Formats: sequence, C-alpha cells, structure tokens
Amino acid sequence: MNFDIIKLPTPVYIVDESLLKKNLEILKQVSVQTGCKILLAQKAFSMFSEYPLIGEYLQGTTASSLYEARLGREEMKGEVHIFSPAYREDEIQEIISLCDHIVFNSFAQWKKYKPAVKASKRPIECGIRINPEYSEIETNIYNPCIPGSRFGVTLSLFEPEVLEGINGLHFHTMCEQNSDVLRRTVKVVDEKFGKFIRKMKWINFGGGHLITRPDYDIETLIRTLLFIKEKYGVDVYLEPGEAVALNTGYLVTKVLDIFVNGMDIAILDASAVCHMPDVLEMPYRPEIIGAGKPGEYPFTYRLGGPTCLAGDIIGDYSFNEPLKAGDTLVFCDMAHYTMVKNNTFNGIGLPSIAVYSHEEGTRILKQFGYEDFKMRLS
Repeated sequence: MNFDIIKLPTPVYIVDESLLKKNLEILKQVSVQTGCKILLAQKAFSMFSEYPLIGEYLQGTTASSLYEARLGREEMKGEVHIFSPAYREDEIQEIISLCDHIVFNSFAQWKKYKPAVKASKRPIECGIRINPEYSEIETNIYNPCIPGSRFGVTLSLFEPEVLEGINGLHFHTMCEQNSDVLRRTVKVVDEKFGKFIRKMKWINFGGGHLITRPDYDIETLIRTLLFIKEKYGVDVYLEPGEAVALNTGYLVTKVLDIFVNGMDIAILDASAVCHMPDVLEMPYRPEIIGAGKPGEYPFTYRLGGPTCLAGDIIGDYSFNEPLKAGDTLVFCDMAHYTMVKNNTFNGIGLPSIAVYSHEEGTRILKQFGYEDFKMRLS
C-alpha cells in the first residue's frame, strides 16, 4: 500500500490496479492453458471504471439481474451472460437484447420464455442450471445445494425431452473454496449429468473458485477443467467474482471517538452494517494494517460503526500505540462484496471510491452526498 491515506476523505474504498492486474494475469493464464472462458461475476465486483482493464484479460461478464447485464454490455467488451432464479415478464425482452447466454433455473422458465428467445434477431445460447445435490459449503446461507434450495434442477426432475434449444448446463455449488472441492464436485456432476453434458456445447462451472488466493491449487483446477473439456468436447466457463478482486482493495476509515465500557471502544466513520456487511453476514474478521488480534499488542479496542444498530461491531483489535480521535485505520481485502452491498442505513453516507496506480497515484473517482441517500427514497 503506497498511497497517502492521510489526505483522503474517509471513509473511502481504494482499489490498487497493480494488485488487480496481478489477479487478472493469473486468471488469464488459466484460460490460456485450458481454453476455458472466464467471466467477471459482477455480483461481487461492479467497479465499472476498471472494466476496460478487466476486459483485456477476461472474456466478458456475467449478471444476476437486468441492471448488471446492462452494465456489462455497456462497460466491457466480450460476452454477457445472465442467470436468475426467475425472470420478470416485463424485463425479458431487454434481457434478450443484451445477453449472449441466458441460463434458466427451471424447465418451466425455459418453456415460458423459449418462444421469445427463438424470435430474437440476434443469436442467444440458453442453458439450464442443474443442482447436483452436492456441496461442501458449511454455512447454509451460502449453500445452493441444501434441501429445499431454490437453485437448479435436480436429476430426479430433469426433463431431457425439452432440451431442444438448450446449449449448455450451469452449476454453482462453491464459495471461497479450493480446487480439490471443484474436483470432487465435478466427479458428482459427471456421474449424474454426464449423459446430458454429452449433448451440450458448453458447461459453466459457476463461481466460488478462489483461484488468486496464494494457497490455491491451480494445477488441480487445470486438470479438472481439461477432464470435462476433453471428455465431452464442450467449452467450459468459469464465473469468479471474488477471485478477480481478492486482496486488491482497502477501506480507509477514521476514529471518531474513544470511550470505555468494560473495555476500550473506538467508534469509526465506517460501519460494518453499511460499508462491509459481509463482516456480519459471513461472518468474518477483516485484517487492519498494523493491527493484531486482541491482546497481541499492548492496546486492545473494540471497533464499532456510527449507526444505531447495537451489533454494528467490526471486531476486537490490538495496536502498538493507543488510538485517538482522528487516527486513520486501513481495512484490507475490501474490494469484493463491499461496494456492491453497501447501503445508507441510518442515513450514513456511502464511502468515496478511489483507485491507485503507480503511474497516476491515488485518484478519487466518485464521492457521494445527501442526494444519493435521498434519491433512494421517496
């Protein structure tokens, strides 16, 4: 981290372009070695000012909504894919006009919208999301294969008689996992759905692959991709979002106040609930530059946000020096699932968005104000 944080307005998200390029180079190498196509999952990272750069390395974007599809089409070259548990009738025509691949969550949705797709003047490839009923995700809120899941068609409900017009299959069963999990998952998918994969042009392995994490086993990923690609002669897609932006961003915040209630407490101008909601949802404890675990350094504080929510607590951290009002703290790995999830609960302002490059230094790309809060309401 080379940017001068003291001069920045806070709170502010900062993405380091050199770190982003490092991730993109890893992803591109996987694509080159396997022939697979890698798409940016915008649900994790939608900082479209970086789309031209990302488009130099990846083959396109994937969307979870009409608005994401439009953003991908407008801001990045390459393919535009979409998946939704169900599509709205009043949006399907625009989706058809924007997307190259449309993945349906059920055969009922496919049968409903097949006529509209076939009437399109532009070529569109359609797919069905499958549910292999196998996942190694331990947190149920992120597990798309739990009993009663709303995602994908299980083998017992698969309708091979209506596959005419379906070009591919899609599964997404992973979350922040390594390639050994993908290898075991693909084994199940192959055993259950192999006879249908054989009829397809492509298969999409979804997201959740932490390809750019230092301990990720890329060789196992490559072998797994090539196994399916060579066995069935299909194109293979990956849709990482987190892996694109992993460890590329920071959230810079200032201490507003210090007080004591059984322990030292610091109130920041950044909020867990507003600005880093996965801290509460996952949950997880983000790292702070220069800080340690409670008791690791001489001065331990509980860090909280400025909202009225009692649970707006980021965590307990220790420091070499006492904190004071006006001090700056820098949270790490704050690019993915931060900007896309932030909110204005309590009327708390949104963080500014900045980018850092060696050539141009730190540039503030966008700042938010009262109107951004007001115009979300009525």
